Amino acid sequence: MIARIVSAVVLVALSAAAGSAQTVTREALTDAVTRSINGYSRFTIFDDISVQVDEGAVTLRGKVTMPFKRSDLGERVALIEGVRAVRNEIEVLPVSIHDETLRRKIARAIYGNPAFWRYAAMPNPPIHIVVENGRVTLTGVVPTEVDRALARSLATGQGEFAVVSSLRTDAEARLERDVIKGAEGGSLKRVDATMR
Repeated sequence: MIARIVSAVVLVALSAAAGSAQTVTREALTDAVTRSINGYSRFTIFDDISVQVDEGAVTLRGKVTMPFKRSDLGERVALIEGVRAVRNEIEVLPVSIHDETLRRKIARAIYGNPAFWRYAAMPNPPIHIVVENGRVTLTGVVPTEVDRALARSLATGQGEFAVVSSLRTDAEARLERDVIKGAEGGSLKRVDATMR
């Protein structure tokens, strides 16, 4: 009888410890997945990926320019220790000469501006330019509101149909991470080179 009670107490204590370790593991796993995607040599400023982790199940969302990137990223993430399943919801952008021309023009306009030269020198610049059917979406994290407004302004007038700025400032990204850390049911993180 006493052995059963001791066993039950030990089991409850181990379950509680495993539950708190799982929270740390979720955050660590999200960071590992983010690092893996950022380390993928073919992940460019023309791709955008977000990551959600829930109990070892990783969901990848976003858009990439080539089909092989979708499969490569899914395979990379599946190899990370602690990943139990990968749901690859990454979309492949349609092939279009107009879209490709827009990508290049907007990248030159943004990263060719002296205010953004410091970003252009980074291995994975923080402003991503997603072009789909002539519509431009800017994603990523920049230090200030001024940088966000300037990037949007530079992307406009390049022959696009519309420009949507989903850029976030460092302060907004920190707040988002804090909210996510406090939320139950998973961890969502955009893959941004500047996320610390």
